[in-house]
Amino acid sequence: MAISRSSPTIVVHGGAYDIPMDTHEAVLAGCRQAAQAGWAILARGGSALDAVEAAVRVMEDDPAFDAGVGSFLNAAGQVELDAIVMDGRDLSFGAVAAVQRVRNPVTLARLVMAQSGHTMLVGAGAETFAHECGLPLCPPEELWVGRELERWQTWNARGHAHAQSGTIPSDTVGAVALDAAGNLAAATSTGGTFNKLPGRVGDSPLVGCGAYADNRSAAASATGLGEALMKVVISKTACDLVARGMAAQEAADAAIALLAERTTGTGGLIVLDRLGRVGIAHSTPHIAYAIVAAGGEASAGVEYSMGKR
Repeated sequence: MAISRSSPTIVVHGGAYDIPMDTHEAVLAGCRQAAQAGWAILARGGSALDAVEAAVRVMEDDPAFDAGVGSFLNAAGQVELDAIVMDGRDLSFGAVAAVQRVRNPVTLARLVMAQSGHTMLVGAGAETFAHECGLPLCPPEELWVGRELERWQTWNARGHAHAQSGTIPSDTVGAVALDAAGNLAAATSTGGTFNKLPGRVGDSPLVGCGAYADNRSAAASATGLGEALMKVVISKTACDLVARGMAAQEAADAAIALLAERTTGTGGLIVLDRLGRVGIAHSTPHIAYAIVAAGGEASAGVEYSMGKR
């Protein structure tokens, strides 16, 4: 899909996994609402950075996804959240990991980028910084939903160890955007993997892995098995392929092919290049996404195995 550099575009994903049919409607509605929230900012001349933060906040507030409210519980029955936001203008980024009392970790990640003098804060230190910045903290149980509490109780009652790849969903969320000034941005947020060890951090908050944005090439956000995605630095890899001359879809396909070639993990990726071309690729049964570009109408879907838009 070719769109002029000055035509704003936003793409969001709601995870790449075997999405149960009875959840498609809720997942698509969440993706569509998130993309429209980001588009509302772009349409009035706002920045790509504002747009991706707004879009991801919508999905963090939606219990259909593994981010913010509705996140998976770890092996200790706790929620630990990770997020990143990146500005393609100057490669600035902020990230947080293993936070338990922040409803919108993507906003905390942006505060880290803008106000901390650092690029990543974790755990209690990140929460202290949130409080100092005036970002409200919440009791951890406000992030729980009955579905995930039941999943965790059932899993542990059966004496299972930590969940393995392919046994649980991977509905990390993310967004990439291009604004009217030609600037790119990316954001990703997750509750991580189900029944993970406390303190586990996956790809999502790691620059170049969970997300990357560079005005010279593209913006990307990834989802899937973090331990595999990190090995190929998948978001930076996709952006580098665009810089070498590939269009967004070619780069997304090539990055997912590399993931399959070099690891045993699966995942999905959205890519938006500086010309406004969109790429969506995955090695999972499905990936959920929504796009809003010229005209302002949202296009949302659940893409099937190895499909291309």
